[in-house]
Amino acid sequence: MKKTVAFLLFYLFTFSPMSVRADEGMWTLYNLPQAVYQQMQAEGFSLPYESLYSGDNAVMKAVVNFGGYCSGVVVSPDGLVFTNHHCGFDCIRQHSTVEHDYMLNGFNAQSYAEELPNEDLFVSFMVEQRDITPLLDSLGLKNLPFAAISEFVDSVENVLTEQIRQKDPTLRVEVKPFYEGNQYYLTTYRDFKDVRLVFAIPKSMGKFGGETDNWMWPRQTCDFSVFRIYADPETNGPAEYSERNVPYHPQHWAPVSMKGYKPGDFAMTMGYPGSTSRYLSSYGILERYAENAARAQVRGVKQDVMIRHMRASEAVRIMYDSKYAQSSNYWKNSLGMNKCIDSIGLVAQKQVFEHQIRRWQDETGYLKEQLDFDLLSKLYQHRYEASRMFTLIYETFFGDQLSLRAFQSSTGRMEVKGPEDKVKKQYIEFRDNTDEWDLDTDAEILGALLQNYREQALSNYIPDFYQTIDQRFGGDCKRYARYLYENSVLMRSGKPIYINKKEYTRDLGVEYGIDVFALLMGTYMGLGQFDDAIGEQEKLLCAAKLRMEQDMPNYSDANFTLRMSYGQIGGYTLGGKPSGYYTEAQSMVEKMLQGERGVIDYEAEPIMKELLSARDFGPYTDGTSGKMQLCFLSNNDITGGNSGSPVFNGQGELIGLAFDGNWDSLSSDIFFDRELARTISVDIRYVLFMMDRWGHADRLLREINAK
Repeated sequence: MKKTVAFLLFYLFTFSPMSVRADEGMWTLYNLPQAVYQQMQAEGFSLPYESLYSGDNAVMKAVVNFGGYCSGVVVSPDGLVFTNHHCGFDCIRQHSTVEHDYMLNGFNAQSYAEELPNEDLFVSFMVEQRDITPLLDSLGLKNLPFAAISEFVDSVENVLTEQIRQKDPTLRVEVKPFYEGNQYYLTTYRDFKDVRLVFAIPKSMGKFGGETDNWMWPRQTCDFSVFRIYADPETNGPAEYSERNVPYHPQHWAPVSMKGYKPGDFAMTMGYPGSTSRYLSSYGILERYAENAARAQVRGVKQDVMIRHMRASEAVRIMYDSKYAQSSNYWKNSLGMNKCIDSIGLVAQKQVFEHQIRRWQDETGYLKEQLDFDLLSKLYQHRYEASRMFTLIYETFFGDQLSLRAFQSSTGRMEVKGPEDKVKKQYIEFRDNTDEWDLDTDAEILGALLQNYREQALSNYIPDFYQTIDQRFGGDCKRYARYLYENSVLMRSGKPIYINKKEYTRDLGVEYGIDVFALLMGTYMGLGQFDDAIGEQEKLLCAAKLRMEQDMPNYSDANFTLRMSYGQIGGYTLGGKPSGYYTEAQSMVEKMLQGERGVIDYEAEPIMKELLSARDFGPYTDGTSGKMQLCFLSNNDITGGNSGSPVFNGQGELIGLAFDGNWDSLSSDIFFDRELARTISVDIRYVLFMMDRWGHADRLLREINAK
C-alpha cells in the first residue's frame, strides 16, 4: 500500500496539468487499477470509472477492431465507422480501376445503395474480458512444460468457443497470454462481416507526405476513411453480406467534439495495439536489433524496384500501392527503432535493470534456481545467427508472386485435383490473379532480391538453386528470375498444372520452391531448438519484475486486445527546439508548393490547395489559435494496430484519430521514452472539414450530428 501511495504522489506532484511528459501504459479496461484511474482524473478525465468498460454507454462499446489489423470508432446511431485512410487503403484499392480510380480521386457514396461491400472485411466489438488463469491452473497448466502450453491453451479455447456459441452463435472467444504468459485472459467478441466503404478522400490527402513524412513530425496527413457496419434487419446482429441487410444500430457511439484542445488537456486513446516487447531482456533487444537491420536492408532493395515501376505506370501503381505502403512502413520503423536503441543506450539501461532484479532475487530467493540470467544470455547467443538469417530469408523469398506460388506448391498447400487412381492426371491450379501483380515488376523484384541475398547471407545459408544460376545463367540473378516468370509452369493462372509429369517435377520454379522451403525449415529448426527455453526464461524474468514491483500498477505487453492509454495534448523538445503541438492549414499549403516543384509526396490536386488557402474556415477554426488545425501531438502510448484509434477528451468526446508515432521514439515497442514518445493524430475538425468542403457529404455530417 505504501508503494501505491508513493506512486500516486510521485505522479501528482511531478506532472502538473501543463507538463507534457508521457504517462506510460496500455491498460486493459475490465481491471483498470484504481491508481491509474485516479491519475486520469488528476489529469482531467471527468467520467466515472464504469464509463470506460461496464456502463450502458461505456466508451469501449464504440471502439472496434477493424479488420484484424487496425482500430476504429463508431460515430453514429447508424453504424458509421471512422478509421485511418491507410487502414481502409486496400479496400479502396480493390474497388479501384484505371477508369474509376477511387485511390486517386476519392469516393463518396451518395446513398446507402452506393456504399461498397468488402470481401473478408470485418469489425469486432469486445463484449467482455476476464482473467481465467485460475481455471487454466486448475486444469493442469501449472504442471505443463513450456513447450506444451500453447497447444493446451488452444484446446481450452476451442472448448470455450463451443460453449459460448451454443448460448449465442454471434459470439466468439479468444484466450491470450498476458504478462509473458504469467496470466491468461478470456476475451469475448462479436464480429460483423458486412462492412461497406462509404467515404474516402483522394490518396494525395489521405497519404499526404508519403514516405518523406512517415513517422515524422510535423504532419498534415488527413488520414481517415469512413465505413458502415451492416446487420441483419430482424435482429440487428451480425450477418453475412446481403442486399437486404440494413445499417447497424449500436448500443453506443462516440460523440464528436468541435471544441478542440490546448496543451495539457487530457487525451485518451482506445484501440487494439498489436505487439510490444517491453519486458524483453537486454539479450532479446540485441537480437531484435539484428533482425531490424536485416529487414530494413532487404525492404530497401525491394522498394527501390517497386517505386520505379509504380511511377512509370498507373496500372502498376494501383496494383502495388498497398504493397509498397505495407513494406515501407516497417522498413522505416526498423531503421528508426535501431536508431533509438543506439541513441538512448537502451541495451545498457536494460542491463542495469536486470542487475537490480538479480540483486533482489539474491535477497529474496524468489525464483532461485529457475530464473537464470547466464543461461538466458547463452541461449540467445546460440540463436543469434539463425535469427538474423531467418529474417533475411523471409524478407527475400516471400516478396513476389512466383516465390509465393513456389512456396505454396512445395509445401503441399495447394488442393490436388483429379482422379485419385490416375496420378498422371492429378493437378493443382492457381486462380487467375493477374490483375494483382505485374510480370515486369515482380520479375525485377525477385532478381534484385536474389542478388542481394547472395551478398548478405552467410555461406552455409546459400540454397542449391544458386548453382543453377551460376551454371545456366552465368551467375545473373535477374536473367534467372525473368526465366522463371516467363517459363515456369507455376506462373500459369487458371489452368491445370499436372504435378506428376516431368514438366512439373523438372521445372526450375518448382526446384526453387523446394530449395527455399528446405532453407526456411532448416533455419526455423535451428531457431526452434532454443525457443522454448528462451520463452520460459523471459516469462520468469517478467514474473520477477511483477513480484518486485507488486505494489505498483503494471500493464501487460500489447497483444492486439483492447487497450486504453491516457496522457495529455502537447509537443516535445529535442536539441533545444520545441516541436509545437499542432499543424495548421498554411503549413500544408507550403508543402503543396514544394509538390508543384516536383516533390512527389507533397503533390495534391489544385482544389485541395484552394480549400486549405481559405481565409475563413468557419466552424472548423480553433477557438484558441484562430487557425484550422490539421494534426496534433499527445503523449499517449500506442503502437502498430492502434492506427485508427479514437482520441477522446476528458468528457469521452472524439477529438481525433491516431495514425502514427514520431521518429524520435521508435524504440517504443521495446522501451517507452517518457520525454519523447508522442502520438500523431488527425484532428476530427480536419476530417469533418474535408467531408464538408471537399466531399459535400451533408448526409454523413447530419448523421453524426456534426454540422
